[in-house]
Amino acid sequence: MRSLSSTLFAKQRMASMRLTKVIALPIIIIAFLIHTGCRAHAAFFSSLYLTTKEEEQLGREFLLYVRKHRTLIEDPSIVNYVNKIGQHIVAQHPSPPFEFDFCIVKEDTYNAFAAPAGHVFLYSGLLAAMETEEELAGILAHEIAHVLCRHLSKQIEQSKKIGLVTLAGVLTGIFLGAGPAVTGAITTGSVAAGTTLSLRYSRENETEADQVGLKYLTKAGYGGEGLLRILHEIRSKRWFGPEQIPSYMSTHPAIEARMAYLDTWIHAHREWSRSAGPIDSTDFHKVRTKLIAMYGDAAAAHGTFDARLKKDRADPLGYYGKGLVLARDGKKAEAAVNLRRAVELCPMDADILRDLGKTYFYMGDYASALKALKRVLAFSPKDQEGLFLLGRAQIETGDLKGALESFKTLVNTAPDYLPGTYYLGETHGKLGHLAEAHYHLGMYHKEKGRFKNARFHLNRALNLLAKGTAKRLAAEKALRELSGAQWHDHNEKSPW
Repeated sequence: MRSLSSTLFAKQRMASMRLTKVIALPIIIIAFLIHTGCRAHAAFFSSLYLTTKEEEQLGREFLLYVRKHRTLIEDPSIVNYVNKIGQHIVAQHPSPPFEFDFCIVKEDTYNAFAAPAGHVFLYSGLLAAMETEEELAGILAHEIAHVLCRHLSKQIEQSKKIGLVTLAGVLTGIFLGAGPAVTGAITTGSVAAGTTLSLRYSRENETEADQVGLKYLTKAGYGGEGLLRILHEIRSKRWFGPEQIPSYMSTHPAIEARMAYLDTWIHAHREWSRSAGPIDSTDFHKVRTKLIAMYGDAAAAHGTFDARLKKDRADPLGYYGKGLVLARDGKKAEAAVNLRRAVELCPMDADILRDLGKTYFYMGDYASALKALKRVLAFSPKDQEGLFLLGRAQIETGDLKGALESFKTLVNTAPDYLPGTYYLGETHGKLGHLAEAHYHLGMYHKEKGRFKNARFHLNRALNLLAKGTAKRLAAEKALRELSGAQWHDHNEKSPW
């Protein structure tokens, strides 16, 4: 009879062999039938690598697929924080080839990846598992380096007959961990046949991304130890079978070799192993608290914050997290009690105060909501969600002109915050400004990938906007861009 230890050793050996196969083989090989409508894209691949313009188009298509197949967290306080860290690292490069943006996928998975043209995706499960800002910076620096080194662009040279629309679908299947059936569904009706596509990061790509990432990470003032710590955390989640291997390890091979390299580098560069100076961890811990409370498992979140408050009855983030998860459960009155206590402990914190105002709004206590939100904007005049909620509360209290000004300020200061665009259009409509209403609603639906609705509103706007005006020209341009976008019409029922 085999001993328990020998059985476990055998399982680990088999898992190691399976993992080797996962890494050694191409991540995905798919055969396609070439669709006549995509022949025009073949010219894009006449050069050795994609040009930056071609990669930007591929990135736009990729983002549409991701938005269709995954839920992105759009909470400004979380997204803006991650973007701030990422942009600080990007700023260390003298002339980055793309405008980077950083997105958070709502999924309890250990994963992160860099898509074409500087779109970097971080999964909420991985962010929640991090314990320091240094760990976050390390992962982002590695993904930024993949983009700066043009690793995907260099491999796409193999696939010159595949159009950008289809290629975006294939890449989505690879990075989101979809199998051939899902990837086939993504790409049905677009391109195909006689062409084999093999895309994956090589060990050399991973080594180069670590080397380049460390260069810009340390220039940004962070040490390399954070990246090593989070890689150990990712690696610890692998057990006995390939189905239990974290997604990160499928798209980022040779993790053991990377950890060995980083460990050697840290010992050889003690001056860069740790961050250059003390890092204010307030924002990191507040963002992580909100992520766990609002987007993680609710029961586990209750347990986490109950334990914190049992340990320390004066822990503001304990009350903040407990209040948020209670609000998520629909227990608004209890949520408000906890959030008020958090505000008492941190009276100058605009984020906690804003979430108290948000709770009041959804309780229907608009007077208290307005009072709290105006205090938020006194601290932080460009607070995106603060402006958004203020406008919503003003609508509910009949102050349409005040709401219009709030939404105008929001759209001018944060044009990518799409709920603001939607409500600006709605408020214009309530005031009888139909040209403006259709224009903003059309632009909103275009950005959301709801192209049928976008065409409807933009065509209505063209009939109402004066010729030669900036908005009419923008509407005409948007309609031209929509002319070939029918493959990606995402008509979800979500309000935004």
